[in-house]
This record gives sequence, structure tokens and C-alpha cells, in this order.
Amino acid sequence: MMAAGRRIPGDAAAASARAAAESVIVALDVATAEEADALLARLDGAVRTVKVGMQLFYAAGPAYIASLKARGLAVFLDLKGHDIPNTVKGAMESLTRLGVDMVTVHAAGGRAMLEAARAGVERALTPGQRRPLLLAVTVLTSIDARTLNEEIGVPGGVEEAVLRYALLAREAGCDGVVASAREVPAVKASCGPAFVAVTPGIRPAGAARGDQARAVTPADAIRRGADFLVVGRPVTAAPDPRAAYERVVAEVAGALENREAGIAVQGAERADGGERQGRASRRHARGNGA
Repeated sequence: MMAAGRRIPGDAAAASARAAAESVIVALDVATAEEADALLARLDGAVRTVKVGMQLFYAAGPAYIASLKARGLAVFLDLKGHDIPNTVKGAMESLTRLGVDMVTVHAAGGRAMLEAARAGVERALTPGQRRPLLLAVTVLTSIDARTLNEEIGVPGGVEEAVLRYALLAREAGCDGVVASAREVPAVKASCGPAFVAVTPGIRPAGAARGDQARAVTPADAIRRGADFLVVGRPVTAAPDPRAAYERVVAEVAGALENREAGIAVQGAERADGGERQGRASRRHARGNGA
């Protein structure tokens, strides 16, 4: 999997296409291993990374994770650990031993739990094993401000809550967060560009929102700074899942190319501005006889 904060060298279009394929995670939100296998067959080898959530993992178990890894797929295991610190530590040890690439815990579990999760991941690593990204779930994309305030009892706006959880996760040693792309700019500004942002609730233009209260399009998620996009029903429920997946990847690739072009322009403008300032300083120095 490609690291967050990536730059795209060389041929921008080809590099953007590669980066896009690595950025889009397909959610295997199905009930059985057989259904997941059927979906993967329809995707016909196009997908690089899949998300396994509670439903599939509880039905198919660790053996199915091993099956996915044997096929060369990266696995985002999204079980959202949330319990007392010692229990979460043990859970992260067990999940890390499965060889997964990304795991999640709930940021609402607090600093001690998040630190225990990181300790569990570290303890389970074997020599040469790549450490999975430890991601803290902030505010679910199905939750709006009313639900957050009136039902859950958390005051303030959604972005405020997400940012508070993100800062806590960073301080506790997590690698990043799961959050709506709407909150990613604030997370990156406060936690740094290398702090990973994984964004569910992705809906291409015209797609049904379903139970997503804070959905965004793939291109908008990239423009806002997301590193990985989790796409479920717009791909998995499509008449042609592979074609739907490829449309999402193409949209992401275009947004990545535009984003990198913008970074390059900003860099050139900063360099040009610095050079102009340097020339002005030199002229000033000469005028003063320095």
C-alpha cells in the first residue's frame, strides 16, 4: 500500500492512475465468504485493497483473512475495537498476527485504550512484518450534528468532535483516523499531512446516499486531502462492479493529478516569490553600501 502524503513523480497521468488504484478500498460488506468471493470474481482482479468489516469477519473468521492475503490483496480489517484497554490490547495482538494492513479502534475509548491498542500491535509483530496502520474511528459518517448532540450527548459541531478525537489519536500513537472527507482539511491542518485520513461515505455524483449523512464524491474527497477512500454500495451493488470501480478510480486519478499539479504550481510560486525577495534584498544591500 502506498504511504500517505505521497508525491507523484514522472508521468503524472500514469502515476496518478497507479496511486488511485492504491487509494480506493472496496468494502466487502456481505454476509458470507461465498458472497465475497463472488463479488471479487466480478471485480476480476482489478482491486488492490479490500475492507472486511464486522459482518463478514464474524461469519468467515480469520481463515478468510488468510485467504484474501494469499490472493495478494491488502486487507483493511475494520472491527472498531472499543473496550477496556487490556481487552483492546489483546485484540490488536490477535489481529496483527493475521497479517492485515490496516486495523481500527474507536477514538472514543480514550487515550489509555488507544495507547494499549498501539502496544498490542507492536507486541505482536514478527521480524520483517510490516506494521499495520492503526486507525482511530472518529465520528461515524452516518451521524449528523443532531444525533451527536441530542442522542450521543457530545456537545459542539461534528468537525469539532472529529478534530478532538484526531488530536487524541495522534498523541496516543495512532497512524491516522477514519473520518468523513468533510473534516479531513481540519485534521490535516492540526495533525500534519502525514497523519493518515481514511474516508468512508464515498458516493459518486448521482449515487444514492443511503444511510450516509456526510457523504462526498471521490474527487471531492481527494481535493480535501483524503489518503484512502472506502467505497461500498456504489461498487458492490452496481450491475457491473468492475466498471463501477474503474469509474471511481478514474475520478480519483483525475483529482490526484489536479492536486499534484496544484502543489507543483504552489511550490513554483513560493520559489519565485523567494527569488524575488532575495533580489530585492540584494538591491537594498547594495544601495546601503553593504
